[in-house]
Amino acid sequence: MKLPFQINLQDKVVVVTGAGGVICSVLAEAMAQNGAKVALLDLNEEAAKAKAQAIADKGYTARGYRCNVLDKASCEEARAAVNAELGTCDILINGAGGNNPRATTDNEYFSKEDLGEVKTFFDLDADGVSFVFQLNFMGTLIPTQVFAADMVEKKGTCILNISSMNAFTPLTKIPAYSGAKAAISNFTQWLAVHFSKAGIRCNAIAPGFFVTAQNEKLLFNEDGTPTPRTGKILAGTPMDRFGEVDELVGASLFLVSEEAASFITGVVLPIDGGFSAYSGV
Repeated sequence: MKLPFQINLQDKVVVVTGAGGVICSVLAEAMAQNGAKVALLDLNEEAAKAKAQAIADKGYTARGYRCNVLDKASCEEARAAVNAELGTCDILINGAGGNNPRATTDNEYFSKEDLGEVKTFFDLDADGVSFVFQLNFMGTLIPTQVFAADMVEKKGTCILNISSMNAFTPLTKIPAYSGAKAAISNFTQWLAVHFSKAGIRCNAIAPGFFVTAQNEKLLFNEDGTPTPRTGKILAGTPMDRFGEVDELVGASLFLVSEEAASFITGVVLPIDGGFSAYSGV
């Protein structure tokens, strides 16, 4: 990975949840390249350890740990392991999250003719909707409760949450995910105020459309051709392309840098190619 610029994270401990995935593993590597000791946490322990090993193989310090972000005991267990092997957390990146088909409608607009034919708003599974809210919101709140306990009144500490451009304007079909990410943006601001006297800054990035394992099948057909939804996305993105995951790195490094962003807290920064700014006309 080629970094856009360097910051000084020497001897800092960075904890990244959801680090077995594409976006957060890239952010973890970027932090490691800037001198941090990085703990990659994921429910999929094998993925977390594999991503950590790939970073370590390049000469950086990284360890992988199993962590269920919805289970406080699991987070506490991960914290104890990180503290013993790397030290106490300085920077927490809350990246665990995602959507679920049970909380997604089949069509963008409701039609009476769809009743009994496809999954409409009235067919959304309550447990599926709850799972999406739990994963995104509680999956941010619980790790913050656990790891921020070591960050209070410790110089240069901060939290970086992962919101979404959904938080600004909800996308069709995915009401639970859009609502959950709006909650993350609001929670980011709440945390920024709550921890302002304790020395912990809290900000978020709000990615637009990036191709990941979670959304690839929604964006491309099996033969590699774009789906109709991809056409609509790109038509609403002034830069007329999907983002590259590496394009999240610069904003993330800036926000976690004490030297660059020491007076910035409570900010949710869109990284979306202009999607959230475009009215469509």
